Amino acid sequence: MSNSLMSTYMPLPVAFESGNGVYLKDTEGKEYLDALAGVAVCSLGHSHPEVTEAICDQARTLVHTSNIYQIQHQIELGEKLCKLADMDKVFFGNSGAEANEAAIKLARLYGKKQGIETPNIIVMNGSFHGRTLATLSATGSRKVQAGFSPLVSGFVRVKYNDIEAINAIAKNNSDIVAVLVEPVQGEGGVIVPDADYLDNIRKICDKNNWLMMLDEIQTGTGRTGKWFAHQHSDNAKPDVMTLAKALGNGVPIGACLAAGKASDIFSPGTHGSTFGGNPLATRAALTVLNVLEKSDIIENAATMGGYLIEQFNDALNGVESVVEVRGLGLMVGIELNKDCGELVKQAFENQLLINVTAGKTIRLLPPLILTKEQADTIVGTLTPLIKTFV
Repeated sequence: MSNSLMSTYMPLPVAFESGNGVYLKDTEGKEYLDALAGVAVCSLGHSHPEVTEAICDQARTLVHTSNIYQIQHQIELGEKLCKLADMDKVFFGNSGAEANEAAIKLARLYGKKQGIETPNIIVMNGSFHGRTLATLSATGSRKVQAGFSPLVSGFVRVKYNDIEAINAIAKNNSDIVAVLVEPVQGEGGVIVPDADYLDNIRKICDKNNWLMMLDEIQTGTGRTGKWFAHQHSDNAKPDVMTLAKALGNGVPIGACLAAGKASDIFSPGTHGSTFGGNPLATRAALTVLNVLEKSDIIENAATMGGYLIEQFNDALNGVESVVEVRGLGLMVGIELNKDCGELVKQAFENQLLINVTAGKTIRLLPPLILTKEQADTIVGTLTPLIKTFV
């Protein structure tokens, strides 16, 4: 690792030179099956031909102008996203953290307009919303927050997948203005809540005039087998939803969508982004959405996710160290009964890219174009490593 880089990561001893579909090739020509997809980013796979052509064409034409002027691709992307998500307005930034910052600011302005001087947002233990000061303050991880106090105030934390905890807060705190929650906790260990969890949050928010804000940065854009994870629920349409990761298939872009009473809170000067929604990023994202619309890739995510979970359950049946195999679509977690970070290196040595989150959970986030044969390779490579892990 270069001495000129700040030590914010501990990268594996490899540099990738090229990619094609679900595979990456390193500088020595060795090929790896990428079951992480840049942490749920490259959902269409690496070097997707339509996305590649769109990026090249846009780079030849116009990369950036700023939001002082209208950006046609931004307008088109906003209209398409709002239609797909049944939302009304969208703000574009450059990352998931920026999208969540926008959501937090929306909630605070929403509260202020109701005369609430100290608006609070309910957030969840085990959550992850970003690494800016506001989003790490919202995040439910002491590890992420360590060393950065004083944290941003205005967040009330409750246990994930616990509706009664939210109800208790509603009875005792008149300053709550919103609930911010992930439909599936990714960094928290691929935790899938009860089927009616989001529906019940929606009911509580309606009853108390709160904003329901969904962080779909990891779960959105097809990852769980639906366009957006909340669509697995019967009645969980959010007031605010954040997206990033897969939206640009590797080109940095984030989005904060709003509907109804949340859609007209921002006004000129209340928020902004120099690079947000520039011609290059929005052209790439438009192409991603177009590819997903005209294909069965999202349906494939649902099918292959179910297949992976089924195969791992069969292969790991009776293995004492395995607590649970769980997931939704191609967001799969294998929880062990002890920390298993060293499996990342072992899988890497077997030319399989994975990661471990929350210490004990192997997280698989392969491209949504994954085939059955490639899924079998993941299971066949990882299963013996888990069985022999001590």
